[in-house]
Order: sequence, then C-alpha cells, then structure tokens
Amino acid sequence: MTTAILDTLRQAVGAAHVLTDGDLSAYERDWRGRMQGKALAVVRPGSTQEVAAVVKVCAAAGVAIIPQGGNTGLSVGSTPDASGTQVVLSLTRMQAIRAVDADNLTITVEAGCILQNLQQAAQQAGFLFPLSLAAEGSCTIGGNLGANAGGTQVVRYGNARELCLGLEVVTPQGDIWDGLTGLRKDNTGYDLRNLFIGSEGTLGIITAATMKLFPQPVARLTAFAAVPSMQAAVRLLGLAHQHLSAGLTGFEVMGQFALSLVVKHMPQLRVPFAGMDGAPYCVLLENSDSESEAHARQRFESLLELAFEDGCVLDAVVAENLSQAHDLWHVRESIPLAQAQEGLNIKHDISVPTSRIPAFVEHADALLQREIAGVRLVNFGHLGDGNLHYNVQAPEGADGKAFLREQEPRVNALVYDAVAQFGGSFSAEHGVGQLKTPQLQQYESPVALSLMRAIKQALDPQNIMNPGCMLAKD
Repeated sequence: MTTAILDTLRQAVGAAHVLTDGDLSAYERDWRGRMQGKALAVVRPGSTQEVAAVVKVCAAAGVAIIPQGGNTGLSVGSTPDASGTQVVLSLTRMQAIRAVDADNLTITVEAGCILQNLQQAAQQAGFLFPLSLAAEGSCTIGGNLGANAGGTQVVRYGNARELCLGLEVVTPQGDIWDGLTGLRKDNTGYDLRNLFIGSEGTLGIITAATMKLFPQPVARLTAFAAVPSMQAAVRLLGLAHQHLSAGLTGFEVMGQFALSLVVKHMPQLRVPFAGMDGAPYCVLLENSDSESEAHARQRFESLLELAFEDGCVLDAVVAENLSQAHDLWHVRESIPLAQAQEGLNIKHDISVPTSRIPAFVEHADALLQREIAGVRLVNFGHLGDGNLHYNVQAPEGADGKAFLREQEPRVNALVYDAVAQFGGSFSAEHGVGQLKTPQLQQYESPVALSLMRAIKQALDPQNIMNPGCMLAKD
C-alpha cells in the first residue's frame, strides 16, 4: 500500500521531488526544535495542478497532509507526527511572481514565494509591500497567510489578512478554487478568502495569493526613546496617533532585560539607553510620510517635544539616515536571537487591549516573580497593536531544559489566566499550531469551538488536512 502511494506521488510531481531517504530533519522538525516528527514522504509540487494531484492521491488513500512553507513557525503548526504515515507537502518550489498590476496596486504570487522576495519585487515595481517579520528572509507568503502573520507594521497596514485580496486554494478533495480576484469590493456570498486565512492549513492548501501594494513613502523617520514606565509608553503611543495619524508605521516596546541580552550576545550592536536608570522600557517608533521629508521631520520633532514635556520620554535618538534607522531596527529584531542564545525559554505571543497592557504587565510580572524565584522576564513586542512577546527565561545559571520541563505548564497557566483576566488572547500572531491546542480548548467559548469543528467537518470530513493542528484530535 505504502509503495503504491509513493509511486503514484512520484508520477504526480516527479521522483526527484518525493523525498523519503536521507536527512529530512529540515522538514520534520519545527524551527524551535520543540518537536521532531517522521514523515512518510516530503513531497514538493511545482504547480497548483501538482498540488491538486497530490491531494487527490492522499485523499483516496486517507493519508494526512501537513502543508509547509518556510517552516519558520513558532507554534509547531507544520510538523508531522512521529507515526511515519503523514505526507509533508512543501510549497517551496512554488516561488513565482505571477503578476504585478500597477494600476490596481496588486501583486499576485505563489505560496512558496519568500516574503523578502515579494518585498523586493514590489520595490522594483516602485511600490511597497509592508508585511515585515524577523523571519522574512525565509518565511513564505503561504505560511504568512496560513497563520495570519502580523509583524512590525500592523499598526498602520494591518495583519496579513488585511493585505490580501484574493486566494487560490486546493481543497481537501483536490479541487482548485480560483479566488485570485484583485477586487476590493465583492459581496458575493460567504467570504471564503478570510476562512482560509489563519486556518493554518487545516481547511485547504493556499497555493497563490493576490496582495495589496502601496505607494513608497517619500520619507521614513525612526526614533529610539527611553521611557519611565509601560504606562508612559502607552501615553507616547496616544500622542503618536494624535500627531502622526496614519503616518505612524511602527511602534515597538522593549524591556531593559530584553535589551541587555542583545548587549550581552551581540556586542557589535549599539543599543541606545541600555541599562539606563529610571527607564525600564525603550520604544522604537517609525513615521512614514507621503508629502515631503521636511514635513515628516517637522511633525516627528513636534511629537518628541510634546513627549518630553509630558514626561513620557526621558531621552531619545532620531536616525539621521536610512542606515541609522536600519541599525535601530536591527536592535529590536535581534532580541529573539539573543534570547535563544541565552538559553531555552517559554514563549508567549499574547495580545491585550493596549489600554490595559500596563496593568497586565504589572500584575503578571509580580505574579511570576513571586511564584518562581529568580525568573527573568523578556518582554518586548508590538505595543502599537497590543501584541507582546511576553517570554519567560529560566533563572540565571539554571538548566534551561529542566526549567521548561518542570515549569512550562505552570508558567503558561499563570500567564494565560492573567491574559484572560485582562481581556486578551493567548495567540496574537503566531497561530495555535499543535503547541497551543489545549489553550484553545480552555479559553475559547464552547460556541466558537462548535462552529470551528462544524467548518472543519464540512470542508475536510476525512480530517486529512493538518490533523491535530489548531483543533485537538478527536
């Protein structure tokens, strides 16, 4: 039976693109190393028609399919289990830029297109594609849409969902839905596009997408500011909204311990205000303007003057050119890598209403420090849209593996209960994957779970699309 399935898959995509031997860990292990699976085969189709053919083969045999893009996810959403019976369907060969429609401000790309390549294609055409993530050099647009990725510019442009106008999807039966419309208004029945975005490959396989493009900004200004509290950071955000309006492109917050890890592990980087007394947090904010450099700078400097007068900023540096701006952003983007170099940690990708973030942080910090002596809190993230990466590092000198093994369930319960108490979500932009299915069962309402299961059953009655991801196995 297995031999027959593999032979049929080889006929569908070519023998060279059905991998069964050798080291397949790049496909079978998640990016963080939390799970190691075993695939029946890794299949790499080169077209939508080949994806459909693969799905039909698997559906006929009842073989589960694990869709995979760049395999950079943080919630174990694209990793096979250990049974050796699941097919990993890698879309990395499908990288084409199919079309740029300058008049319609859209670009159509295949799902395996690397995000950075999409950004560069947009730039070469004279436009901006604003989705920006730390993993943009390796993550793919199909994965970005599957998890509804966020990143650093959500405050202005929205999540991946808001940037997508149309999709091409292969259904669990192997049919192809061509929804690659570039329309901004189309009220013809249920919104199938939004059903597949954020579904993490559990309802179908995204094979291509039509994405929005934007005019390149004339000016882009970046500042790195030291603030006296999280409440002050939220006040600064309010001032930025008032005085920059739609020009506010990015607003990131970084705790001093997070910055200290960058200083420790990446000494070549200059980290402004690292260790500054009275400044437990720093903020990185960006203003983009479509009018002129002079206009943008005047508004930006006025904002900072008001912030100094208000007391919500203690000190600040403003990038004088794009190179300096890149260096400031590099500090922020280096925090996850610096944290990984410090040792294993317990990650939380949470969202809380921005107005309640200061109270949440005060409560959660005190709770964790009281319950686990010496615990270190790596708090940073996208304050502009209420998304924090509220991570927990083992006490200094402690064994990271032992800390995860002994404390992760307890830490998760403390953090997620606090998130729920403050009206937040345990998953902001990383998705549920296999890692957070227990939390979905615990914190989502029974009505919502019932609707999700009904949708899953209707579209994928065989449960062959990424089983065990998002919704727990029955």
